[in-house]
Amino acid sequence: MKLRKIILITALAAACLATLAAAMQSDKQPITSNTGRFGDPTSIAIKYQDYLYGVIKELNPSELILSQTKFGVDQTFKVNKKTKYTQDGKTSSFDKLKVGDRIYIDADTDKKTGIMTAKKVISGVDIPSIPSAPQ
Repeated sequence: MKLRKIILITALAAACLATLAAAMQSDKQPITSNTGRFGDPTSIAIKYQDYLYGVIKELNPSELILSQTKFGVDQTFKVNKKTKYTQDGKTSSFDKLKVGDRIYIDADTDKKTGIMTAKKVISGVDIPSIPSAPQ
């Protein structure tokens, strides 16, 4: 009886130590989504953190339809002559956009109708300006 008690206590102590050791070694990263819908704007482009991100699904002269937005469904944005376009950090135009481009949009939402109108459309790579070295 005494031998069984010692074996049981030893087995429980070994299990506790193994669990404790495994917990201390755990340095797993959080699970990330593979759908591409959710990006981390703070690591991608902090200055576009308040912009909406998506992939162009369809282009019309009066609107853009984006997929992979934060809404999880295709989202339509109206464009007009006031919409500003930037590609690779330079002024661009609607004609240079193409289906499949990944873009950031700064949009205004009409409170009555819910229609979103693009103010700025950013595509390509925005190369930050590098300050010149003092001479």
